[in-house]
Amino acid sequence: MSYSMKVGLFAYEHHLKKGILAVVLALGLPLATPLGTPLARAAEPEVTADQVVSAIEGVFGVTPGQRRNHIKGTCAAGEFVGIHKAAAAYSRSTLFSGNPVPVVARFSLAGGNPKAPDFAKSPRGMALEFSLPHDEIQHMTMLNTPMFGAAQPSTFYDQMVAMKPDPATGKPDPEKMKAFKATHPDSLAQADFLAKHNPPVSYANSDFYGIHTFKFINRANKTTLVRWRFVPHDGEKRLTDAELKSMPPNFLEQALIDRTKKGPVRWDMVISIGKPGDPVDNPTLAWPADRKEVKVGTLTIASAMPQHGAACENINYDPLVMSDGIEPTNDPILLFRSPAYATSFAKRMGGM
Repeated sequence: MSYSMKVGLFAYEHHLKKGILAVVLALGLPLATPLGTPLARAAEPEVTADQVVSAIEGVFGVTPGQRRNHIKGTCAAGEFVGIHKAAAAYSRSTLFSGNPVPVVARFSLAGGNPKAPDFAKSPRGMALEFSLPHDEIQHMTMLNTPMFGAAQPSTFYDQMVAMKPDPATGKPDPEKMKAFKATHPDSLAQADFLAKHNPPVSYANSDFYGIHTFKFINRANKTTLVRWRFVPHDGEKRLTDAELKSMPPNFLEQALIDRTKKGPVRWDMVISIGKPGDPVDNPTLAWPADRKEVKVGTLTIASAMPQHGAACENINYDPLVMSDGIEPTNDPILLFRSPAYATSFAKRMGGM
């Protein structure tokens, strides 16, 4: 095993020690290490993490040492201050202690093309690593769409297979894409949202959604089902149709860097409280708009920089790395992201 691969494995195992392994074993989930060794006995999933990552590579190719998805990104740093009085009724996590928590953030475009234009109608991501007291880590990986484009890992896999460029044209086969949409209705809501909403003018002007349902657990061990989103203080602002045609291919990174030089950029963390009957295990379905909402903290980004050599570059933003007081639901997409991220992480840390 190469030195860089050992570093990648060590980093992943370090996150497991933060609590993810306990979650996996408790739930009996199919999670693999970066080298593919099963960590828990479970039924074989319908598609494997390696199959999905390989399918992504089939669409976008491979940039050695880089992420397979959300490859184009920008690092940022700041802090989060939770509102203990508001959050304590729902979660005992020290994320909401009221004390400043250091954050390493990464903003990104979906896909594995490092030259993807910033005006593309594709999802934007915000990933956060919170460094909590007592060596705890909390991750959040979000999109600027209120839903995901797949209810099952097989849908995402089938989409990548359909998107694989035809060698003759260099583009996806339109018939394959048409067949995919016709047979995977769970992919349509996100696609429709992206078609109807232009991309943001800046990362600082975008909502970011946790997409999945999570369990918040308080000190009395009461569980509350929640979904979260981060709401920008700068307000949501989208490119006009004219700007879509005139913007340069690379503007989001510099826009965020320039914005942080003028002063801190902030988002409020808002949780929606679920009710019986709300979809819990399907991230393609939104909750009703009238659900109770509670502001539980504020994220402040103080600086942004290119990702090469910066703190976020080598972080594996595994969404199952959680602090005590926050747990996953049985959402198959949420649970699948961990082994998929691990597979991609091991490849890039190994220089592949």
